[in-house]
Amino acid sequence: MTLLKVLLLLLGLGVSMNSHVSLHKRIIGGQNCDDKENLYHVRLEINNGTHGSHCGGSLIHPEWILSSAHCWNSEPGWTTTAILGVHPRTATQEKQIIQQNPVIYVDQSHQLHDIMLVKLQRPVRNILPARLPRCNNRITIGAVVHLAGEGSTTTGPNNRRFPFASIPPHLQCVDMRVSGFAFLPTHGNIFFAEAQNTDICHGDSGGGVVFNQKIYGVIAGSSIDYACQQPTISMNVCEYMEWISKTVGFK
Repeated sequence: MTLLKVLLLLLGLGVSMNSHVSLHKRIIGGQNCDDKENLYHVRLEINNGTHGSHCGGSLIHPEWILSSAHCWNSEPGWTTTAILGVHPRTATQEKQIIQQNPVIYVDQSHQLHDIMLVKLQRPVRNILPARLPRCNNRITIGAVVHLAGEGSTTTGPNNRRFPFASIPPHLQCVDMRVSGFAFLPTHGNIFFAEAQNTDICHGDSGGGVVFNQKIYGVIAGSSIDYACQQPTISMNVCEYMEWISKTVGFK
């Protein structure tokens, strides 16, 4: 994909750290995740009492969640709640209201990238955190990655997205193939993934993208109005591992 196409795609998405609604995505065309996988998946619920939305995330440390920065709403009156143990549905859920502002990656040009770390108020003891890559074995074009999220599995006429849909009874999973890499100053280090008749939709941003049972990506976006028209966009975790390790305290 050329840089021009990438730019047009992101312009169509309305990529902005100030827009928290238009980019929230869900998976379309997936299947129920196995009850033994993706146990680290987190739902971030963003609410001001009258309006709300949600995103995904990954527990990567007993006290830290990795997600997409555009999922955070810093406007007065908005609250973000982390729901842990959302998969499988038979698990015991734990809710924690996020009290601290997230740590969002800022580059040397003082530009925010679409990746954040959210700190919990108390450690999670009953869920094993997701594994992160050491990045000596990076994903390449053609690699098959595994995405998960809570969302609609259907679309309207001409694959038009439904603006609202209830959370499905099971976490949805889908495999996609990596099709390219890019760096955009207004977005960060990203990679593309796609598969026939599959996509993400409202509510799934921030979820983990897995390769070899490790989180290599964070779901960031796709085309807005119609599904299965453009590759999905994910933040490339390997480009942020030094920042993640320093923030979280990994050795």
